[in-house]
This record gives sequence, C-alpha cells and structure tokens, in this order.
Amino acid sequence: MKFDFTTRVFKKERITLADTEEYIVRGGRDLFPLLPQAFEGIKQIGVIGWGSQGPAQAQNLRDSLEGSKIKVVIGLRQGSSSWQKAEAAGFSAASGTLDEMMKVVRESDLVILLISDAAQAELYRDIFAELKPGATLGLSHGFLLGYMRTRGHSFPENINVIGVCPKGMGPSVRRLYEQGRETNGAGINTSFAVEQDIDGKATDYAIGWSVALGAPFSFMTSLEMEYRSDIFGERGILLGAVHGVVERLYLRYREQGMDAERAFAETVECITGPVSRTISHKGILAVYQELGEKDRKLFEAAYCAAYPAAREILVECYQEVSSGNEIRSVVLAGERMRDYPMGTIDNTPMWKTGEKVRAAREEARIPLNPTTAGVYVATMMAQIDVLLQNGHVYSEIVNESVIEAVDSLNPYMHYKGVAYMVDNCSITARLGSRKWAPRFDYHLYQVAFPILDSDSGDRSLIDAFKQHPVHGPVGVLAELRPSVDISVQG
Repeated sequence: MKFDFTTRVFKKERITLADTEEYIVRGGRDLFPLLPQAFEGIKQIGVIGWGSQGPAQAQNLRDSLEGSKIKVVIGLRQGSSSWQKAEAAGFSAASGTLDEMMKVVRESDLVILLISDAAQAELYRDIFAELKPGATLGLSHGFLLGYMRTRGHSFPENINVIGVCPKGMGPSVRRLYEQGRETNGAGINTSFAVEQDIDGKATDYAIGWSVALGAPFSFMTSLEMEYRSDIFGERGILLGAVHGVVERLYLRYREQGMDAERAFAETVECITGPVSRTISHKGILAVYQELGEKDRKLFEAAYCAAYPAAREILVECYQEVSSGNEIRSVVLAGERMRDYPMGTIDNTPMWKTGEKVRAAREEARIPLNPTTAGVYVATMMAQIDVLLQNGHVYSEIVNESVIEAVDSLNPYMHYKGVAYMVDNCSITARLGSRKWAPRFDYHLYQVAFPILDSDSGDRSLIDAFKQHPVHGPVGVLAELRPSVDISVQG
C-alpha cells in the first residue's frame, strides 16, 4: 500500500525505505507560526477525555497555539474524577477552557476524541449527533472505525474525519515535548490519516495537529492500517510480548540456578538497557553484530528457537485484530471491569526483585545476555514479518515495532518496571498486554525452549535475519527519531 498527500501549508519530503517510497513532514517548533494557517476555519479545538493521551495532547496543543486565536477546551463528563486533574494542568471553567463533554463537542470546530475505546464504542452515536455540520472529528486511534465496521455503521457524511496517532504513550508525548523547549525536534513521531475530507482542509488539519503535538516527523497511514498495527503491536513486542518474554526467561534462568537479582538483570535489565539502546542508535542487526563469536552462537540458537513460536502467536493475534474479535473483546472487557477492575501486574517476586536491582543499578554493568537478546529480537522480527505479510508500509512497521518499543515504552519499564510501562498506556493496551503476555510466556516454554534445549532450530532463519530488507528502513528511520533520548524522570 502506498500513501501520498497534498499539503498547502507544510513541506513534504520523500524518503526511500527498502524498495518503496513514502512521504513525511518534518516538524519542529519553527513551524508553530504556520499552525493558524493549517487550522484555517478552526476557532475552537475540543479535547474530549483525560486518559493516557488527553493530558499530553491538550497541554501540547495549548502551548503550541499560544498567542493565536484558537482556543483549546477540555470536555469531560459531569462529575468526572479527572476534572481536578485538568484544573491542575491549567484548564478551568472560569477561563472557558474546561466544560461538560457534550457541550464542548457541540461548540468545537475540531473535536479530538480521546476517551477510552470502550467509551467511544458506547457513546459514538450520541457524539456524532452533537457534532456541528462541517466539523472535524479527530481520533488518535483507529479503534472506533474498526468497531463501527463490526456493527455496519459509518461516520456522518457531513464531517471531516482525521487521525493523528503518536507512537508512544501519553506521558511520553508530553515529556518529550517539554524536552523540546530546549532541543528543537524533541518529540514523539506520529502517523496521520485522512479518513474523510469534505472541504479540502482535512490533510492540513491533521498535519497541523501533529506538528502542534511536537512530532519531529509525521508519516501518513490510514485509520484501518493504524488500528490493525497499533492494537496488534500493543499485544506484541510493545507490551504483551516483551512482558511474556521476560517473565519466562526469568523463570528459566532461576531454574538454571541463577539468583533472583542476576536473573532479573539478565532479562529485564538486558532488554531495557543495552539491547534497547543498541537498537535505538545502531539498528536491530547491531545487537547481533556486536557480540563475540561464542555469544553469537547462543544468540543464533535462541533466535531460531523463538522466532517460529513467536510468529505463530503473532499471526493469531493479527487475525484476531483484523477480524474484529479483539475489538469486541475490549468492549466486553470494559463491561466486566465494572465488577472486576484490572489488578496490578508487578506484585510477583520477580518484579519485587526488580525494585532492588534498579535501586542498585550501574548502567555500565548491565549484562547483554545473548539468549535474552536472541529471544527478544526474534519476537520483534516475527512481528515485523507479520505486518509486512499484511501489507503495512515500512514507516508504520518500524515505528510501531521498533522505535516505539525502544525509544518510548522500554525506557518506562527500565525506570520503574512493567506496571509503570503498561499502565501508563490506554485501557485497550493494558487489557491487551494482560491477555497476550501469558500466551507468549507459555508458548516459549512449551514450544521454543524444547527446540533451544535440543539445539534443533532452523538455522536458515539467521540468514534471513541478516539479509532482511527491514534493516535499511530501520537505519533511515533511526535518523528520524527524536533528537534526544526521553528523560522519564522529568
């Protein structure tokens, strides 16, 4: 699939990824003066909801549009527990920047819908009825499109529908934007989509929104391909798979006689430390290339054992997402959560050990375990191959399966553990991680590790890994990463 677009306001650039061409928009604070032109005809932007993305996007938009005549208003349900949080961030009823949700929907020219996916599924018809003709509906996830398709419904014909989807959790979107005050270009990359354009302005609205969030680079996609890659990716290497991988490897190393603290260091610390840093700055292949001869053999054995097992689960997961089953599962889970709320995921001895390891951490001494690296990289590559098989473009694949993992999410697990990473994300992502992490854990134990222990893996997988066409796009897109590493402690 190929995406191209026309913009009246911003400059687009062509990039070559493997044997394909794509177009991007380079962001930066120097473009903020163009935002009023990009948002031509928009007087009020309504940000609906205050979950993972709401606080970050609302504050970034407000700060980027300071001095313009465009007002950013938060819309929340009456009695929402988030009302005081929005006030603490500088929004208020007295200033006209905080109001009841449906009132904000009615009065806004651009309505950015950031309530939970389950709430969108429940309320979308009511919200559509309140939108004024000619308004623009903005989504940061294609979930609603996927859900409506399972119901045979569609967007109203008299509105624009656009998407801007940051490649990171809300706190990352805000944190890197704040770092960008000192370093132009710091921010989270986004993909943008134009689902419906009734007045020829939708593309510039989408790019303007992306630039205002602080995105250093904006890549085009479609809402359908976005929700497939995003929901799938959260259940895969971004959250669910990495959680399952480290849980199983930790238990394996403990069974082999490692003490608890070393086992944690050889699994979680290894992935969130040296493996992630290497991938971020040098690419996936560099993890393998920088190993010594003996460690390369251990990496190869782990890779060849883990890749088929991971890919089997990932193929199933993609089918569940694309068929709508996973979307329905999220909606049903939202109903169950009224009686059975999500519990914690870091109360096990492993994660309690992690608190001790982090407290005594010396970054330079974190080990690079070749078996851990082989399993993790194999899972990442399997995810890349599933997305390629299903027609996703390289920019989306690399952003969703590589850059978001190592530059946005893993730093949060490195800082405070798995719950801090997972539970700073959307409810849909949190649900998916809890559901699929045990599948990866068990399948590694049942399928991959017997192959590893018998050293019977298919070694042709290593040649395929070395020659994989994704390494070129990873190198190109690594140059389009945030200009600084995220500081999660700020």
